[in-house]
Amino acid sequence: MPTINLTDDELAATAAAIRQTIADDRFPHAPRLDPLRAALGKFEAALKPEPAPKATPAAKADKRARR
Repeated sequence: MPTINLTDDELAATAAAIRQTIADDRFPHAPRLDPLRAALGKFEAALKPEPAPKATPAAKADKRARR
């Protein structure tokens, strides 16, 4: 299966176009739009920022050792 590399701006524009297509459809809950909703979910997942890393357990252990 081919892979398409898009920039964040291109992903956002494509997701917005799909959202608008679904919203403008006369029957937005029609099953024929399921492939578009599936693609939109993938685009939105790709646009989510990476979560910030949590503090390491070693940093917590150092505070306890100093007491």
